[in-house]
Amino acid sequence: MVSRTKINNLKLILILIIFFSITLSYLLIFTSISRIDNKNIITHALRNGDEYSSLPATTTTKRVQHVRTKQSLPFDFLAREFKGRDIKIGLVNIGSSSHDHGVEKEWKELGSTTLVNFERVSKERKWADYFPEWIDEEKKWRSPSCPDIPMPDYEKYGEFDVVVANVPYCSNDTKQGQGIRDVFRLQVNLVAANLAVLNGHADDDRPVYVVFVGSSCGAMWEIFRCDDVLGHEGNVWIYRPDLRRLAQKILMPVGTCQLGLTYKKQEKEIMNPNLSKLSKAMAISRPREAYVTLLHSSEAYVCGAIALAQSIIQTNSTKDLVILVDNSVSAKSLGGLRKAGWKIKIIGRIRSPLAKKNAYNKWNYSKLRLWQLTEYDKVMFIDSDLVVLKNIDEFFEYPQLSAVGNDKVIFNSGVMLVEPSNCAFESLMKKRYTLKSYNGGDQGFLNEAFTWWHRFPTKLNFLKFFHNAEDAAHELPGSVYAVHYLGLKPWMCYRDYDCNWDKMDHRDFASDSAHSKWWQVFDRMPKKLHAFCDLSKSGDARIKKWRKISQNASIPDEHWRIKVKDPRQHHS
Repeated sequence: MVSRTKINNLKLILILIIFFSITLSYLLIFTSISRIDNKNIITHALRNGDEYSSLPATTTTKRVQHVRTKQSLPFDFLAREFKGRDIKIGLVNIGSSSHDHGVEKEWKELGSTTLVNFERVSKERKWADYFPEWIDEEKKWRSPSCPDIPMPDYEKYGEFDVVVANVPYCSNDTKQGQGIRDVFRLQVNLVAANLAVLNGHADDDRPVYVVFVGSSCGAMWEIFRCDDVLGHEGNVWIYRPDLRRLAQKILMPVGTCQLGLTYKKQEKEIMNPNLSKLSKAMAISRPREAYVTLLHSSEAYVCGAIALAQSIIQTNSTKDLVILVDNSVSAKSLGGLRKAGWKIKIIGRIRSPLAKKNAYNKWNYSKLRLWQLTEYDKVMFIDSDLVVLKNIDEFFEYPQLSAVGNDKVIFNSGVMLVEPSNCAFESLMKKRYTLKSYNGGDQGFLNEAFTWWHRFPTKLNFLKFFHNAEDAAHELPGSVYAVHYLGLKPWMCYRDYDCNWDKMDHRDFASDSAHSKWWQVFDRMPKKLHAFCDLSKSGDARIKKWRKISQNASIPDEHWRIKVKDPRQHHS
C-alpha cells in the first residue's frame, strides 16, 4: 500500500502545477492584449503573391485614427514612419471634384497638404503621337520632337515628404489582353515621379514616399518599380522609389518620339532644367552589367551565338557575356560556347500559354528568364542571329525597357536593355495568362507588358530587310553598330554570297555587304571555333537546290553564276 506521506506529497505537487499553469495563462493573456494595443496594420508583402508581412508597430496620433477606415495602410504606415511629426504632402490629380475634396480633407488629418496644379494633357492626344513608327534619327530634315505633356511649375512648391497621386481609372484594354496606353495616366505618373526626384536626394538616405490611390491599375510599373513597393492594400500602393533609377527615367523623352539619351547627352540636352543637378548623381559607381543571349529547343543557332560572343569581344567590350541554354544543347556545343567567351546558365524553358500547338515560337517566352539574372543591375539582350560591329557599351546607360522601334508603337525584342528583378519576373509570369501577343511570341507579349519604352538608335539593331529599297545591291549603311540577320543566316549559306538572293521570297533579306561583315567576324575568331559553323550535308544540299532553281529561273542578278570557293561545301 502507498503510504499517507507519499499521497500528501503527490497532492502538493499537483497543486503547485495547477497554480503555475494559471499564473502562466494570465501572463500570456496580458502580453497578447498589450501586443494587440500597439500592433499596426497588416499589409501585402513586397512581392506580388507572397505571404502577408506586418509593418513595425508605433503609436499613431489621435487625428490619424479618425481616417483609418478607408485608407488604413498609408495612414498607419506614414504615421509610424514620421513618428507623429507634421508631414508635408503633395497631392497630384486630387481636388477637382467634391469627392477629391473629401480625399484632400482626409490627408490633412496626417499633415500639411498642397495641391500640385498642372494642365491636363489634351484628350486629343493619342499614344501613337508619343510612340511614332519612325523618327528622323539622323536629323536630315528636322530634329525629332515630342508633343507636349504639361508639367507643374515645380519651383512654386516647397519640399514634400510624401507625394500622393490619384491614378486615372483603367481602360478596357487590359480586359482585351492589351497593355494600358493612356496618355493622362502617363502624365500623372510622370508628375509624381518628378516630384519624388526633386524632393529626394539620390546620394543620401532621405526618404520620399509616393502613394498611389484611386484605381486598381496602380502606378505604371515601367516608371515605379515593383521592387520599391512597401505595401499594397486594395487600390492603395506605397512606394519608396530608388531615386537614381527614377531620375534616369524622367530624364528620358516622354516617348519614342525622340531618341533616348546617355548620361553624356543628358548633360548637353537636358529636358528639364530643374533636374540638371541629377544627371551626374544617377550613375552607379560600379554597375554590374552583361550581354545576354538565349538558346533553346535546338542547336541551330550555336554557331550564331559563338559568332555573337566573338563580335562583342572584338569591340573591346568590358561587360560580362552570359548565355541561357536549355537541355537541348549538347555537351560538345556547351564547350564551344564556353571557349567563345560565354558564361553558361542552364534554364528551364517557358511556354507561351496562348501559343498554338505546333507554333515555331511557343517556347520563346523563355526570354523572360532574363529578369532572373539579379546578380546584374542591367543586361543587354541580343538575339543570337546578330553580330556587333562597334562597341555599344555606352548604351547600358539607358533604363529599362530600351529597344529599337519595329512597327507602329511597338519595339523589336531582338536587342533590348532590361533590369533584372525577381518581382518583375513573377509579374511577367502572371501577365502571360492575360496579355495577348500579336505574333504568339515574346515580342508581342513584351510590347503589351511594357507599353512605355525608350528608343535605341536603329543602328543598334539594324534589321537586314530591304523591302522597296532603291539600292538594288542592298548595301549595309556604314554607321551600323549591330546587324540583325533576318531570313537565312550567314552560317546557313556559303560564305561567297548571301544565299537569300537565290529564293524569290527571301530577296528582301539579301545583302552581300551585310553577309561579308558576319564572315569578317568569323575570320577573326580562333580557328578552334570554326568547326561549330560547319555545313551539314543536308544544309549543303539545300543551298545547291536553290542555286539550281535560281539558275533555271535566270534571276537577273546572277548570283547563281558565282563560283563557290567555301571550303565547307560538300563535293559529290
